[in-house]
Order: sequence, then structure tokens, then C-alpha cells
Amino acid sequence: MKLKLIRKTFTETSTIGELFINDQFECFILEDKDRGITQSQPLEVVKENKKFGITAIPKGTYEIAITFSNRFKQYLPLLMNVPAFEGIRIHSGNTADHTEGCLLPGVTMSRDMVQQSKTAFKKLFTKLKAVEKTEKITIEIC
Repeated sequence: MKLKLIRKTFTETSTIGELFINDQFECFILEDKDRGITQSQPLEVVKENKKFGITAIPKGTYEIAITFSNRFKQYLPLLMNVPAFEGIRIHSGNTADHTEGCLLPGVTMSRDMVQQSKTAFKKLFTKLKAVEKTEKITIEIC
């Protein structure tokens, strides 16, 4: 399964993009501020430009695994091998204060926030769970 996140709206505190699954629109995604870092940059450059808890992850392609989150006490999608970041998950939330680098799905969006995040997350998670044992799941962030 191929997910693609196209970042579209940029503010001083957040980034909002559109998430597609196999080229079909799924939901909006809220992230922290995009600071222009990419997966292909040297790790030192990523670390230099990253501000802890308020920076969107580097653009690039990541494998997704569904693993248990000790923080959230439930199974959640985890983006694997994100340079200079740890524990990047997809979970519900509404504002950049809820992200700490994670991806927050929403049915609708407005400035610096997504709405109906639990609904969007549940729909997305159901689709990911349905294929996790039979397909590799990747997300391309651009």
C-alpha cells in the first residue's frame, strides 16, 4: 500500500497536507512547521535545522509498521527510520501542539488545525490494518 502526503499549506506553526492512498484522497494531515529538511540531506544538516517538538519530519519515503505505543497504550502506525526523529506515529489530534513531529489526520481543515481527527484516524487505521500482514506499507512525504 502506498501512501502519499503532499504538503500544501504552510504557516509559522504548522503544515497541512493531503494524504492519498494508492492515488485516492483519504484525508488531511496536520504536522509541525516544515523547515525544509529532507531525508537525503546529511544527518548533521537535519539535526541543525530540527527544533525539537515543533518541526515536521524530513521529506522522503518511509516504511510504516503498526506497533504498540507505550505512550498512547494502543497499536498505532509508526514511521520507520526517520532521520533525527524517534517515535513518529500517525494518531489523532487537532493542533500543532498535539503533534511533536507526528502526523495527525483530519476530515476537514482550517488554519493550523484539522477537525474530526478521530473519525479520519479510525478510517485510515482500518485500511492500514487490513493490509499490514500482506503488503508493505510506505508513505512518501513531498
